[in-house]
Amino acid sequence: MSSLRTALLQSSGRPGDVAYNLRVLRDAAREAAAAGAGLLACPELFLTGYAIGDGIHRLAEPADGPGARAVGEIAVEHGIAVLYGYPERAVPDEGAPVHNSAQLIGPDGARLANYRKTHLFGCFEREWFTPGEQPVVQAELDGVRVGVMICYDVEFPENVRAHALAGTDLLLVPTAQMHPFQFVAESVIPVRAFESQMYVAYVNRVGAEGEFEFVGLSCLAGPDGIVRTRAGRTEQLVHADVDAAFLKESRENNPYLHDRRPELYGPLT
Repeated sequence: MSSLRTALLQSSGRPGDVAYNLRVLRDAAREAAAAGAGLLACPELFLTGYAIGDGIHRLAEPADGPGARAVGEIAVEHGIAVLYGYPERAVPDEGAPVHNSAQLIGPDGARLANYRKTHLFGCFEREWFTPGEQPVVQAELDGVRVGVMICYDVEFPENVRAHALAGTDLLLVPTAQMHPFQFVAESVIPVRAFESQMYVAYVNRVGAEGEFEFVGLSCLAGPDGIVRTRAGRTEQLVHADVDAAFLKESRENNPYLHDRRPELYGPLT
């Protein structure tokens, strides 16, 4: 496993305007690559916007659709992997279910992983989306095992622990974290990184959108529970390193995963 500099794009783009959001993504990819990043992560539903009502279904596309091809071109242009959120329609039928998804595109433009949000938050998401059923989705990137989940998913410790047991080194969590739940970004994410011994990148939307106010505070937390970089409450690009040597040492010294007694946990399920 090698180290991987990871950039977080904290932005809501322009809700409903895919072309504009792709331009924002291209500019961020250029800046991130110039800073030495090998991976750029974007927020939940960055491609289309979050609070866009029936625009969710109108703009939904398959995992290999035009959005994926456009992001692939950006990735190749700047030699950087990109994780982006989008509404996914699994089949072209307009009446087919739509998932709240996140896709990882490699620096060569190849599709590496596609994840569908498993835990939908609130009436808005349950109205427009169908939950996914695969809890652990991973890909290898520059020797780092990368896992993906979305927003509310990370608030369930079982989800993150499943990634830990599957060997995830860096968990990417595009999110649309809103007021008054900023304690998740401030407190829950560092704890998740510590208790499951991995890096967690939490990348948020920011500002008002429809009925929601997104709080920003995107961060990359390490396995020691220390935040390596954190954005504020405005549109921002931040980055930090996923240090392979430090992760290995931390896992050797932290007993959580070794001291588990899964034979006692049957009542949980």
